[in-house]
Amino acid sequence: MWSVGLDVHQHVSDLCILNGNGKMVKQMRIRGHFSKAVAELKKLRQPFAVCYEASCGYGAIYDELKGIARRVVVAHPGQLRLIFKSKRKNDRIDAKKLALLLLLDQVPQVYVPSVDIRSWRGFIEFRHRAVAKRTQVKNGLRSLLRGQGVAMPSGKRLWTRAGRSWLAALELPTEEAMLQRDILLDDLRHFDKQIRRAEKGLAARSANHPGVWLLRTIPGVGPRTAEAVVAYIDQAKRFTRNKKVGSYFGLVPCQDSSAERNRFGHITREGPSTVRKLLTEAAWQGIRRSSQINSYFERIRAGDPDRKKIALVATAHYLVRVMLAILRTGSVWRFDQKTKKAA
Repeated sequence: MWSVGLDVHQHVSDLCILNGNGKMVKQMRIRGHFSKAVAELKKLRQPFAVCYEASCGYGAIYDELKGIARRVVVAHPGQLRLIFKSKRKNDRIDAKKLALLLLLDQVPQVYVPSVDIRSWRGFIEFRHRAVAKRTQVKNGLRSLLRGQGVAMPSGKRLWTRAGRSWLAALELPTEEAMLQRDILLDDLRHFDKQIRRAEKGLAARSANHPGVWLLRTIPGVGPRTAEAVVAYIDQAKRFTRNKKVGSYFGLVPCQDSSAERNRFGHITREGPSTVRKLLTEAAWQGIRRSSQINSYFERIRAGDPDRKKIALVATAHYLVRVMLAILRTGSVWRFDQKTKKAA
């Protein structure tokens, strides 16, 4: 079986084909859309496997290739760089390296979810970006008021109906400042509407999902956290051990070990940052609502205020391991007999 290395870009693709003995059969550059590269691969008379790096649109490429190739392997870009360190790098060389790794069966693979799951993940990320934009608008309004020396309500009171009415009617020293205020308020209303529509769509998607329902039995885990974790885990059985899910979400520390030296640093922060943020927020809520989660947090903190952040991240790591176990077994949270409802 031939091994095909494919370096894909938006307007050009490089192709390298090796036979079973590692001898180059063909190498070429294809200009234009990726569909032209697929057309070239369809012309091959020998059965082949194909490998390419994960990037934007990697799922759509996978769907195209799996219909014509015996095997499709998607390589992890970060781990691939660790395997092939070279000062000489271009698309043609990258395609050849991918083909060689595929031939040797040494490709660091990534998981490719179905179209449905990819769409779900994309919508979760869309809603998260809309929330971030709304936060930016709110910060802009507060910055404007501080710059004009205006005393304002603290906390969330400024964003209530009464607070927004006060803000809209507020007289500012200059016309430019009032115009800026009006534009920011328009943006705020726009993003509020966008977020409501997105959350309505997400709620409809996850309403009858058993995994989301199971995770919501954990104190502090709300619908947005539950659906994000379920969407990104997808198949719980693909994690052979519970500890691996922490690495997937970047909640494990970096490690530098040599001989008797063993140093741990900050968390790796690999994987989806949106889920990591939601898990951290859920950990804070769980600490307040669950004696089990609070006990774990306090044990890690060990009474030291400086270890508060370390304990919070460790608690988020603990929560995601529990979530994986719940999804794998189909059980519910049973640690606390009496807990408040999750926010």
